[in-house]
Amino acid sequence: AGLSDKEIKELEIRARIEEKLVESGEKEKLTDLLRKRLIESGWRDKLKKHCQDIIKNKGTERITIEDLVKEIMPQGKATIPEKVKEEILEKLQQFVMKAE
Repeated sequence: AGLSDKEIKELEIRARIEEKLVESGEKEKLTDLLRKRLIESGWRDKLKKHCQDIIKNKGTERITIEDLVKEIMPQGKATIPEKVKEEILEKLQQFVMKAE
């Protein structure tokens, strides 16, 4: 079950956008903005607390970094504030429009 032409085209477009984001320095700016907004929103502290709770419940000798990441990843993604997602998406869209 290979990729469809549409899926291949989408992957190529994503790769070109990624390349332009990196070349222009915009990826680093967006990453910094995302980090800043996640800290400001309290998201980072909540996720850190969640990690500490998991470690406390399982014990440091019974959990690996991989296990911890697997366990917190879904909650981390699901709890990113909508306002933060919207702002980053808007900046990405502006970048793509300018790059065309």
